[in-house]
Amino acid sequence: MREFLTVDRVANKIRQLRQTYSGAFLLVEGSSDKVFYERFVDKKLCHLEITAGKPSSKQCAIEILAILETSNFQGILAIVDADFDHLQNTPVTIPNLLRTDTHDLETMLINSLAFDKVITLFGSEEKIIKFGRDLRSALLESGMSVGYLVWVSQSDGLNLKFDGIEFSKFVDSQTLKINELKLITEVINKSQAYSLTNEDIQKRLTNKKSSSHDPWQVCRGHDLVEILSIGLRKAIGSNPAIDVKPNSDDSKNTLEGILLLAYEEIYFYETQLYSEIRLWETNNPPFQVLRNNA
Repeated sequence: MREFLTVDRVANKIRQLRQTYSGAFLLVEGSSDKVFYERFVDKKLCHLEITAGKPSSKQCAIEILAILETSNFQGILAIVDADFDHLQNTPVTIPNLLRTDTHDLETMLINSLAFDKVITLFGSEEKIIKFGRDLRSALLESGMSVGYLVWVSQSDGLNLKFDGIEFSKFVDSQTLKINELKLITEVINKSQAYSLTNEDIQKRLTNKKSSSHDPWQVCRGHDLVEILSIGLRKAIGSNPAIDVKPNSDDSKNTLEGILLLAYEEIYFYETQLYSEIRLWETNNPPFQVLRNNA
């Protein structure tokens, strides 16, 4: 596992590169983000830099921007996951910071026609008809329970752990609906947060929920892919688990990887993020991030 660079080291690295490189710099959160944005970026005019680190890659990107902007560094842009920012109306206080249209990059993929391609590839037409519900809506409905629990954990300072939770313990493989109490139990056990009760968490969840919240802002893409993986094995497909792995550090043959490959450039041109990058270029001449034919 590679050692994460500190924000100071990344900022210094970019300063050193500026001595011999006059193009733009684009900060992105992780390797999958880099794979995604590389398809649209003019590599001769823009250098991509990953900001992976703790407490979060997003926070690292924001801190690197702040460090460089303090010294009036020109031509630096960061794109990060929105997470819950749009729901919380979090103001953008850093001029060179852009956020994804939906919760994260993965939800942008699922909200595009790339999702339909993956369903065509792995889904069973007969089972999908029998399922009887819009697949995106079904995923969002289930994913919101996890998303709200993550939001509660962050806003209430509960520090619950979600990495490694087993979705099969709380997702019905036939309906894809979530048993919220089983979800809470799984997260409490994974977090070893035994001072919290199911009833307490359930109450916090109820208080956080609102019909005015956009599901695309509440749901995390990784969670939706986990639920989709379960569905493609039984409810809407008959695939072996190995063929529809949600994600993996050591393999590109995963649902997230296939969604990335299925995402066409034309889908990106229709996003708010694309428009905001073009506006940034207009406001920051002569720096350019995207290819001219993009």
